Amino acid sequence: MRRKGFPAVLLLFFWVLGPGLAEACTTIIVTRGASKDGSVMVSHSDDNDLSDQRIVYVPAQDHAPGSMRPVYCSAVAMGDFPEYNSYGHRRMVAPERAPAYGGEGEPSIPLGQIPQVPHTYAYFDGNYGIMNEHQLLFGECTDGSKVTPGPEPGRRILYSSELSRIALERCRTAREAIALMGDLIERYGLYGTGETLPVADREEGWVMEMAPSPDGEGGLWVAKKVPDGEVFVAANQFRIRQIDPDDPDVMFSKNLHEVARRHGWWNPEEGPLDWLRTVSLGEYNHPYYSLRRVWRVFSLIAPSKGFSPWVEDGFTAAYPFSVRPDAKLDVRDVMALHRDHYEGTEFDLTRGVAAGPFGYPDRFYGPYDGAGDVGDPSRRLDGAWERPLSVTYCGYAFVAQARSWLPDEVGGLLWLGLDKPSDTVFIPYHAGLTGLPESVEVVDTARFSRESAWWAFNFLSNYAGLKYSYMHAEIVELREELEKGFLQDLAVAERRALALLAVDAAKARAYLTELARRNTADTLARWWGLADHLIVKYNDGLLNEEGKMGQPLGYPRDWLSTTSWPTGPTTYERR
Repeated sequence: MRRKGFPAVLLLFFWVLGPGLAEACTTIIVTRGASKDGSVMVSHSDDNDLSDQRIVYVPAQDHAPGSMRPVYCSAVAMGDFPEYNSYGHRRMVAPERAPAYGGEGEPSIPLGQIPQVPHTYAYFDGNYGIMNEHQLLFGECTDGSKVTPGPEPGRRILYSSELSRIALERCRTAREAIALMGDLIERYGLYGTGETLPVADREEGWVMEMAPSPDGEGGLWVAKKVPDGEVFVAANQFRIRQIDPDDPDVMFSKNLHEVARRHGWWNPEEGPLDWLRTVSLGEYNHPYYSLRRVWRVFSLIAPSKGFSPWVEDGFTAAYPFSVRPDAKLDVRDVMALHRDHYEGTEFDLTRGVAAGPFGYPDRFYGPYDGAGDVGDPSRRLDGAWERPLSVTYCGYAFVAQARSWLPDEVGGLLWLGLDKPSDTVFIPYHAGLTGLPESVEVVDTARFSRESAWWAFNFLSNYAGLKYSYMHAEIVELREELEKGFLQDLAVAERRALALLAVDAAKARAYLTELARRNTADTLARWWGLADHLIVKYNDGLLNEEGKMGQPLGYPRDWLSTTSWPTGPTTYERR
């Protein structure tokens, strides 16, 4: 990672980090014509391990003429920058931006400032911006790029996280957001990793991808519209390929072709510029780290297409930019995609010796793995794990909906799942609320707390690993009950909100805020109750029920055959 002493140098093959310090996310766009209810959906799993897991409400604000907006450094994908008081936790100390960004620690030091606008919109913020009050939606995933420089005041001050926040503060549509971010990149410079940012509004979804420039200033970017009726997925690899300058549904930086040609990244005689080949080395981390997830999503939503999980290399054209699903998706279909571990396939992580006796699907990365390396995916490794959509080091996941037939206050809906997608509950939060519950905004991953929503889900997910096949079944039962209940109750709640909105917007917003508080509190009470129940029920590896304590469960016989059990001491004979 960058430290003092590595100023304006372009660092090729930038760093080798574990997933705790390198973003490794999956993100999806579902267009209006591909969704059952006609909403546009953007989803994102923020696979960041134990960095900042707070989801923060940033209020709308008015600013005096001539004001400047600080641009803060981001540690989310590159590690800590102590010189700017930028850390994985806390992501920033900037009380002027939001009350939740006040508190402990030295104030964050800006990399620079840009002119402020008279009024900024309210939005939900995480390690990247999520959704604003006008139903503008963002997702994100980190990609490998040929150059990954650190920040440099005066030359490169923007990373995708701050870009997404600025767009949410100032924009109402995806096209407007892309134009703004592109202009900012070219004016103020881009540092860091390659990035994919899904950007969507009530009508359409776009994909914006960016990479730092080898020129040492500015940056390179492209954007492409997702055809209506189709679904897009990205998983730590650029997904835009050939750039057609005459395509009205494609945008790109003014100097893209010139910079790529001058640095030998693209030869015009070879045909249209291939964005993936031009700015990256192909796949992120190791073979199939990214592509397997793209295959999995496409194979689940469009099995009729017969996509193969096997490709020739990291630059394959086997998977299109987007696909039309065999059946339209609803919000819980998208949640299910993020909960996947390749169940039922040859890559099923709930099976095999590494899954243990109880089908535990998570794998823990260590010093022998290539986790987090965005350098050369063709380097030799002694081994590698399959990388699923749901991972134990996920900090939070969400599915955000923009519903054009409803007012923004009600139409924008964030389904937030804290911690690992397969072991969490997605709780709904409307765009029109005036603040998130404190339990969502206050998280310290270094200190366990029963007052924190994130810790409730993280604790149970970790504890369930002791006897996963048993405990996960009970987790699924409760999460199904809660999520289906939210969907059933929303119809009534939203009718009430719409009625209030027609006569008093402030009362409608207060109602939505209280609804979010109540849903969160009730969910946490149920979740901690389940945790307490499971601690007793499976204490000491036994099955404990009232009146029937200490029932032995043992291990599955097929797993025992893979251990030393068959050759254990069954006789007095020496072996």
